Amino acid sequence: MPSLLNLTTAWGLVREMDLQPLREQAARQPVLAIVGKPGSGRQALAAHLRRDPARPETEYAAPIYLPDLDEDDHLPQVDLYILLLKHKDLDDRIERDLVRKWVDAGVQVLVIINQPVETGSAGTSAASGGTEIALSSESSSLSVETWSAWGKQNVLVGSVEDDRFLISKFVPVVMRLLPQQIIALARHYPLFRVPVARHLINDSCFSNVAYSFTTGMIEIVPILNIPLNVADIFVLTKNQVFLVFKLGLALGMSTRLQAYLSAFGGVLGAGFFWRQVARMLVGLIPGFGILPKVGVTYAGTYVVGSAVLQWYLTGEHVSNEQIRQLYTQAYSMGRSLASKMRPRLPRLPAGRRKEAASQE
Repeated sequence: MPSLLNLTTAWGLVREMDLQPLREQAARQPVLAIVGKPGSGRQALAAHLRRDPARPETEYAAPIYLPDLDEDDHLPQVDLYILLLKHKDLDDRIERDLVRKWVDAGVQVLVIINQPVETGSAGTSAASGGTEIALSSESSSLSVETWSAWGKQNVLVGSVEDDRFLISKFVPVVMRLLPQQIIALARHYPLFRVPVARHLINDSCFSNVAYSFTTGMIEIVPILNIPLNVADIFVLTKNQVFLVFKLGLALGMSTRLQAYLSAFGGVLGAGFFWRQVARMLVGLIPGFGILPKVGVTYAGTYVVGSAVLQWYLTGEHVSNEQIRQLYTQAYSMGRSLASKMRPRLPRLPAGRRKEAASQE
């Protein structure tokens, strides 16, 4: 009964986890201020921030400050200023002074030159130093090159009413500017939910692969095999429970893991069962090697994260057939990632390298 076994394990892990820092992090809403002249698109951008394009029927009434250019001094502490410029506006002296003030104060700033939506194009991106620019086929009346070279701010060009532009350009930049607040961003501003969830899944898969790869190198020594496999099962399962909790927070679920852990116990159980059997085979039977072990680790984590995300998007749990398909796909992805990671890992002594090579 792998599901029951892993659910019992998960409850034990929950009691050992200190989840309060994550709860507090998710509860603190990042303070966003969208600043601009009347007609610059502030209301439109705020409306998109409160709505997830994957679930347009759901809207979150997150408070967002929308001051005029002369009202920013009356705001509380702001985490990110988003300055909107109308693409046909030739006079941007006031905006430049504001950005200079915000940058000097150490506040993150994102500048968007707001253009009309272009049919069939979400714009392409180019980089200039530390600045990211989204260039569309229609040049802006404002000088993008001047803005990007003048300050330390990030500059984007596109329409704040275009979901494609927002998801592909705007969201990644904001996540990069506020890396310690991405869970809270997703929880309070639904536009970020799916991108942040995918980021968390990928990050957790990568972390578990790195851990598995490192212990896999050690497990080549036969005498260390069994204890490290048992330890791996515990550590990787704990990481997957953490992933479920972080995804729950980012996707607007309860702040109590107990409220929804049981809903995904079956998937956690399946992942645990596959990982347990496969890692025992990989670790104890000569000739299986490290890459299959890493593939199993990646696949188990990916399936767990994908199950939570699908539940958010569709309200339905993944079926057994979907789990098998996800697992097969993710296993190949994990092996490929392990192959790319291996050259970057510290080199083993010559004798150990020979042993490692013989195991693949």
